[in-house]
Amino acid sequence: MWYLIAALPVLIWSYLLLLRGAFWLAPVRAARATDTRSPSNGTAQVTADARASAVKVVAIMPARNEAALIGGAVRSLLQQRFPGSLQLLVVDDASTDATATAAAAAAAALGAAARLTVIAGAPLPPGWTGKLWAMEQGIAAATLLTPDYVLFTDADVHHDIDHLATLVREAEEGGRDLVSRMVALSMVGRAERWLMPAFVFYFFMLYPPAWVASARFNTAAAAGGCMLVRPTALLRIGGLASIRANIIDDCALARAVKRSGGRISLALTQQACSVRRYPTWHEIGRMVSRTAFQQLRHSYALLALTLVGLALTYMLPALLLLAPRPAAAALGALAWALMSTAYLPLLRYYRRSALWSLSMPLISLFYAAATVHSVWQYRRGRGGAWKGRIQDVRAGGVG
Repeated sequence: MWYLIAALPVLIWSYLLLLRGAFWLAPVRAARATDTRSPSNGTAQVTADARASAVKVVAIMPARNEAALIGGAVRSLLQQRFPGSLQLLVVDDASTDATATAAAAAAAALGAAARLTVIAGAPLPPGWTGKLWAMEQGIAAATLLTPDYVLFTDADVHHDIDHLATLVREAEEGGRDLVSRMVALSMVGRAERWLMPAFVFYFFMLYPPAWVASARFNTAAAAGGCMLVRPTALLRIGGLASIRANIIDDCALARAVKRSGGRISLALTQQACSVRRYPTWHEIGRMVSRTAFQQLRHSYALLALTLVGLALTYMLPALLLLAPRPAAAALGALAWALMSTAYLPLLRYYRRSALWSLSMPLISLFYAAATVHSVWQYRRGRGGAWKGRIQDVRAGGVG
């Protein structure tokens, strides 16, 4: 029995390393790609630039109480080195601070006020989550501009000067209907450095980018801070109304686009970063707790499987080192080594010490606790709490 138990995490990590779409190598591929313009001959480059110059993009930025952050996000978009045209729509989602003023001031300081429109958000209707309703209002205004692409981006995301050109180029050359990037997250504080790389690791384990991009797999996901979408793809899925109640709006959009026959892609990037801070363990836990139980489709059976899976995959290898059987302890050490091997590429990508890989058992315990907290919040009618809104409740719609 000892050996059977000890073999489980070894088998699990062997599967994850060899048969899970090589998700753990996504940081290596992102670093190699470097998200920069690929070399090409002069004629091909002139043709590509001529095609890009005709592309119209409308960026939609939902914003609720983002006065402290939105100025930098607006400046980063309006300074894009993009041969096509770019208009920015900021949807002020019932902010009680100076979000709209800060956005307008940032555009005016660049002499680009004509390329920014601030939309005062309408009251939230029943059945919609706040962010999706703001995005929907942005889509309604963007449609009048007849864009080739819509870029959904957040008010805390700063884009490097060539990022939009990179996204459009991938969509054009790859025939993609949705191109999404997981932007670099803040890792300034101790809690962020400890927990945020693992957050990205878990995300890519759930949604291997190779599977997301492949028509052979149903796996679909996107990162909401940066999503370039063709309007035709939105029309094909029935618009955002078809996913209006989802608080995990990015993955819901990706699923809908892929199910409708669209081609999508997901990758890491360091060409865009989030400046939103989560300086304490409590704040990171609350961020995870906001969506974890909806991710499990409010299923207690899936919750139990998730907790057992976390225990077997991440915690058991460390516990096996205390086993009275030397062979069992050796299997535990092997499983821990495989776990660290999988985590190392992401740690290198974020310039973290390899020693952080040894903390995965404790990190998984933290995320397991955040998942349980998500259930507790849901049961007490506080599910999906975000900036004064309760968006994941058992009955009666969203708030």
